[in-house]
Amino acid sequence: MTLLSPPPSKSKPYPFSPLPQAVHRPGRSTFPAQTTKNVNSLSYTSITTKIGPVNKWNCYGLEGKVRFSRRVMLMPIVSAAVTQPVSENERESNFKRILLSDVVVTRPREVLWGRKWNSVDVASAAVVVSMHLLCLFAPFTFNYAALGIAFGLYIITGLLGITLSFHRNLSHRSFKLPKWLEYFFAYCGAQALQGHPIDWVSTHRYHHQFCDSEKDPHSPYEGFWFSHMSWMFDTNTLTERCGKPNNVGDLEKQGFYQFIRDTYVIHPVALAALLYAMGGFPYIVWGMGVRIVWVYHITWLVNSACHVWGKQAWNTGDLSRNNWWVALLAFGEGWHNNHHAFEYSARHGLKWWQLDMTWYVVRFLQVIGLATDVKLPTDTHKQRLALADS
Repeated sequence: MTLLSPPPSKSKPYPFSPLPQAVHRPGRSTFPAQTTKNVNSLSYTSITTKIGPVNKWNCYGLEGKVRFSRRVMLMPIVSAAVTQPVSENERESNFKRILLSDVVVTRPREVLWGRKWNSVDVASAAVVVSMHLLCLFAPFTFNYAALGIAFGLYIITGLLGITLSFHRNLSHRSFKLPKWLEYFFAYCGAQALQGHPIDWVSTHRYHHQFCDSEKDPHSPYEGFWFSHMSWMFDTNTLTERCGKPNNVGDLEKQGFYQFIRDTYVIHPVALAALLYAMGGFPYIVWGMGVRIVWVYHITWLVNSACHVWGKQAWNTGDLSRNNWWVALLAFGEGWHNNHHAFEYSARHGLKWWQLDMTWYVVRFLQVIGLATDVKLPTDTHKQRLALADS
């Protein structure tokens, strides 16, 4: 997702399955693993093994130890051939554990400095900064009507637009809607100022395809703040990793989404003009600035916090976590490990106590006959992915 994006290339159909697939990597060894070290570098062997009833674990080498994404399980694997130990300073210079988490930043990336910015990056950063600056006027322009406008647009653009439309309907096709209603919800999402639907959906599909690998658009392995927001300001790297958006052919062939892409900037400007006509500058501050920044950070927390803090109930092979407080703010999106286990599911809060406002809206639409082909995980799929201690 970038706030402003360059013209797209020729698209191809959605190229990957919404279900996580096990990948066989020939030539990988089982215990014990051997490692080598030379004067200039230290390399470790990644390990895939079987533990108890769990049929796959995602492991990766870290500081001369093996670390599992579900449990912190440490054992030395350095070969006897290693004669020069790694110093504490060398470890800390290469790796940094994220606060209150077992996630370690192994590929730190600096986006803001030391590189050439293109025009799209500058424009995206300018939008984000200007919305935050607009919020500084909030204490001086507060009134209950403006607060009500901000809250109402938070529901319309955040719940109906981003979580229900952009995410569950367009990105994962978890259910079907009549085209008029699909387009209305997608237009609500465009007013969240997070990019047009084609761009947002493409980036999210890439996230699932390459989750927490070196091709992931926003993994916390490259830093918490990189996964939270700074990745959006480096579109060249995103293109180098994933290529031009070629996974949204289902959207690009529809005239409505082409129109939103080509006229994207006009729509939030039109909304701002309407708000000013209704309530003057306070409505701009609260209905645009406060509301947009609020929805920004709630959406971004799903990318960052939900891959850093929380619990895992399913063997997804990535860092996705279930985080209850993000779920409260993001209309159920915080049940992120559930989502990564069953990407196709319209319901993320799979337990009765896991609050999922987006699912309640989808269920309501299903009851009245507007939502059809609503997908939910099967018991067989749940049993296959359940962790032994969940």
